[in-house]
Amino acid sequence: MEYDYNSLLEKAYTEMPEKVLKKERFELPRAKRYKEGSKTVIKNFVDVADAINRDPQHLLKYLLRSLGTAGVLDGKRAILQGVFDEDEVNREIENYVETYVMCRECKRPDTKLVKEGRILFLKCEACGAQQSVRSF
Repeated sequence: MEYDYNSLLEKAYTEMPEKVLKKERFELPRAKRYKEGSKTVIKNFVDVADAINRDPQHLLKYLLRSLGTAGVLDGKRAILQGVFDEDEVNREIENYVETYVMCRECKRPDTKLVKEGRILFLKCEACGAQQSVRSF
């Protein structure tokens, strides 16, 4: 029995689950900030953390450390000591996403942070990869 390649390929595509065929592009929302005296307020901070599926406290801790400042989480916003440019804040959030969100194997954001003992791992739910990441 002889099979036609194109018909077999079409049949394979119809039988594949929709999740495998979907190729969504991950879009990181930009942090919106304003200056309040000598402080910088990121008004959509919790929304950004939710979009990358991370704990806002973890993201804030990284941001404070990388910017070398102090700050607090206040409701849905983050208040940082000092005045920081919006591009600078967004660049640090992008660095966080690159290190603590995106899978290094499949480049997808379907990951979670798991602590095993004293080591923090980034586990990918899409491809199953696991890599250690630096704790801070």
